Amino acid sequence: MDRNRLFWASRRGMLELDLVLLPFLDNVYETLDETDKQRYIKLLDEQDQDLFAWFLRREDPADPDLLRIVQIIRDNTGLQE
Repeated sequence: MDRNRLFWASRRGMLELDLVLLPFLDNVYETLDETDKQRYIKLLDEQDQDLFAWFLRREDPADPDLLRIVQIIRDNTGLQE
């Protein structure tokens, strides 16, 4: 996915998600290996309410690939415990 499409896919319907995903895209995404980049793209297909719950640690995704990228986002965007 090219950078412009990735940016628009990272923009969500919730400001709270934009405040997590857009800085992650700007500051961390390029440092990921290809597998984690694919996990991020997969994550963008998820529902906003699920992403919000995952980022706030209300629950974790059942899919181990999604759990890995959610943890990377948590660790790199001030969402640590």
